[in-house]
Amino acid sequence: MTDSEEESFVRLPDELTLENGPPEMTPERLQREIEKYKERCQALEQDWLELGMAKKAAEQKTQGFQREAELLRGKLEKEKSLSRELEPSYQELCLAKAERDKLLQEKQKLEKELEELEERRVAWKEQAKAPPPLPDRTMLFKGHVTEAEDVSALVVAPRIQRALPGGSALLTFEEPEVAQRILEMKQHEVKLDESAGCEGRVRVQAEPVELLLPSALEIELKLSDRCVLLSSLPSLGHSEEQLLDKLELFFSKAKNGGGEVEQRELLSDSGHVVLTFAQDGVAERLMKKGRVQVPIGKQTYELKVTPYVTGQITDLQVRPSVCAKTVLLSGIPDILDEESMRDTLEIHFQKPSRGGGEVDALGYVPVGGQGLALFEEDTD
Repeated sequence: MTDSEEESFVRLPDELTLENGPPEMTPERLQREIEKYKERCQALEQDWLELGMAKKAAEQKTQGFQREAELLRGKLEKEKSLSRELEPSYQELCLAKAERDKLLQEKQKLEKELEELEERRVAWKEQAKAPPPLPDRTMLFKGHVTEAEDVSALVVAPRIQRALPGGSALLTFEEPEVAQRILEMKQHEVKLDESAGCEGRVRVQAEPVELLLPSALEIELKLSDRCVLLSSLPSLGHSEEQLLDKLELFFSKAKNGGGEVEQRELLSDSGHVVLTFAQDGVAERLMKKGRVQVPIGKQTYELKVTPYVTGQITDLQVRPSVCAKTVLLSGIPDILDEESMRDTLEIHFQKPSRGGGEVDALGYVPVGGQGLALFEEDTD
């Protein structure tokens, strides 16, 4: 048997074997065996090719991994070298970061102080303003009537003036229910007093009394940086100019905490003096002292130094309000003298049979006259 025969996948039996041993190998059977081994051979060849390709791919991947490893080793060496170079810079960066943190803490501290100052400024500004909402007040007429020409004057609560024309009267009852009944009846026939020399009846009309009350008041105040207000001034009989000259002379000297006086003014309504300085800081310095000993004449007086604040009303809102206990009687003819008419009206409207009740106040203005009724806050 040759070497080629030994390496072959198919070993053919010799004639003796075919003759003596089973099974009998027919040509068809032999052909099937050949085909089967051919398929196995092809599968092995395919496996060999795939293994070769896998080996080649594995070698390529290995080479790629080797290249990446070389790149990583080079990069690592560069990073180590760069780290050694940046070590001093890193230390400087740490120092800079520590300095930055310190500056941030100082900044936060300053911001907090600034917020506190802003809160104090806002609080002072709010205090400087008059509170916008005014309390609701119940007004009534208490019988005060005076002669006046100015019938449109309005005095802020709790005292309000209202014009009372001739031939009218104001009645204030102790109970608001009585006033309401009188208003609901509207027309009233008042019997005249026979003892007054006049008989008959007069018809008067009852109307509600409506007033305009302040509902919101806003005052804008301005604090002057260069002005101070001097108070507690003595009454020495000096003229206005003499007093102002002495004060200007004293407060213009730096040793007294003052400075150049730009303007001076004596407030006639209060007797206080306002000094305006030419430089900033002088007024603040004096206000910190609070009180200053000032020689005037042969004596020394302690004057009070305070900020000078000016203000003006920037918003005034009013609302209508109806008096609960007071009614207005109109259409009263001039047929009795003033005192008799007052008595007649009071007697009539005190009678429960006429819908009336206890009268707390009454004001009457005869025809041809004009009065000014004063309304005050009802504190009962």
